[in-house]
Amino acid sequence: MPASLTTTFTNRILQGAAASLIVLALAGCSTTKDRMTTGSVPKLTKPVEEMDATELRSATDRLGQAYEKNPRDPVTGVSYANLLRMNGRDAQALAVMQQVAISNPADRNVLAAYGKAQAAAGQFQQALDTIGRAQTPDRPDWKLISAEGAILDQMGRASDARQRYRDALDIQPNEPSILSNLGMSYVLTGDLRTAETYLRSAAGQPTADSRVRQNLALVVGLQGRFPEAEQIARRELSPQQADANVAYLRGMLSQQNSWQKLAAKDKGAAGGGNTN
Repeated sequence: MPASLTTTFTNRILQGAAASLIVLALAGCSTTKDRMTTGSVPKLTKPVEEMDATELRSATDRLGQAYEKNPRDPVTGVSYANLLRMNGRDAQALAVMQQVAISNPADRNVLAAYGKAQAAAGQFQQALDTIGRAQTPDRPDWKLISAEGAILDQMGRASDARQRYRDALDIQPNEPSILSNLGMSYVLTGDLRTAETYLRSAAGQPTADSRVRQNLALVVGLQGRFPEAEQIARRELSPQQADANVAYLRGMLSQQNSWQKLAAKDKGAAGGGNTN
């Protein structure tokens, strides 16, 4: 890690990386996205990952109205809670999922989403317990196993977390979200080289999405390779998505002017050692 990244900055970066890991690990815990267009749930015009802030708020308002009409419906409740979390309203998402779980105590998708909401709200042990209830030993869900790993990482139990990721990979080999979570686990303990190895493998999978590339760009940037990090953040995306990815990367590396320091370092290296 570059010397310009102080301990305080590093800790903040790792906290952000942990949050990123939780988001990626838990994003697929339920099949809500596949069920969005069923029943009375309002149809979305595009995937939530591609929405801007205004579109997210509008979709959240529409799902909120559907939830108010039928707060016991599991599909509506899970969809609404997911959008609330994407708007940063973790406490409200948790409250929604508590009510939905009371009405649907045996629904596996509801339990998974409830665990997701608990993890986002920092209730890690409760999240582990809830996701454990959603799991079925005879047909284990790799998404839930990977989610357990992400929560264990948040609890500082890196060894246990990595074992859960490997258990998930046994079921779903080369799954990019699992490989990304495993890489981010090493980010949390400061082993950036090992993290990059797993993240490059994740980003190289055909089904890797922009969140995986964002994590790889972050790790490359943390090692001081600024131009390469920005190139990764912009790869294979529309201009709007690329700008959003670069904005994410800038935000993660903005503490204590680190973005400028990394850029100056790379510029100096390219110019034969001259720095501003």
